[in-house]
Amino acid sequence: MDFMLSGVAACGACLFTNPLEVVKTRMQLQGELKSRGTYRLHYRNVFHAFYTIGRVEGASALQKGLVPALFYQFFMNGVRLGSYAVIESAGYIHTEGRVSTGKSTAAGALSGVVGAFVGSPIYMVKTHLQSQATSSIAVGHQYQHRGMIHALSVIHRKHGIMGLWRGSGAAVPRIFPGGSWLVSLCAGMISSVVVVLFMTPFDVISTRLYNQPVDHRGKGELYRGFLDCFSKTLRKEGVIGLYKGLGASYFRVGPHTILSLLFWNQLRTRHHS
Repeated sequence: MDFMLSGVAACGACLFTNPLEVVKTRMQLQGELKSRGTYRLHYRNVFHAFYTIGRVEGASALQKGLVPALFYQFFMNGVRLGSYAVIESAGYIHTEGRVSTGKSTAAGALSGVVGAFVGSPIYMVKTHLQSQATSSIAVGHQYQHRGMIHALSVIHRKHGIMGLWRGSGAAVPRIFPGGSWLVSLCAGMISSVVVVLFMTPFDVISTRLYNQPVDHRGKGELYRGFLDCFSKTLRKEGVIGLYKGLGASYFRVGPHTILSLLFWNQLRTRHHS
């Protein structure tokens, strides 16, 4: 039941933070492999991106990819928080009757990695759907998926079961620091800044690996893998290219973590009462 309650809590938070995911995805794909000043800047910052998407595509576009986002949150955070609850109940994070910061961090991070791998196909579809935009403000490769089920079936039909986990190698290190959510929450804003700064380059790379065009063999046409994507982005766009969408990531992490834990605590309290 802990897995179920954890997943539902994360979905509740996602309803509020998904627009920031849409903005983050668009900003991370903007100017992909292009030097600064050589491409049209559709999204200047988080607030301008919100305004632009709402003006051109309508307010509903800010919730693009919501269905796979909810499924991803349910699977990933369900596994993450649920696994953490099991580890906590078994007493593995306690030392002499007290919660150990080191063990708690390791348990949260490990749970996050497992959850990220399980939910990787859904995250890829979410990325595809959130990047789909009107041609005048489109960035990155544009897939033409009609929805989550259609996207999963198309990817599986063209590239097989392995195609659904394409890019998952970058998703694991991306979620690893975020897996230690309990420590981040207790340490406060400074710790959140450190986590986001560490996580953003992996987030940018995973978004680009997921969204790149793929040939008939299922191979990415832009990047051969994590290191290739990292080096090409750094060479073409500089360090700033690895931190695109940083503002949206930061504004999302805090509210999403707090809302997830708030809903999770309330659901557990009601369930056990």
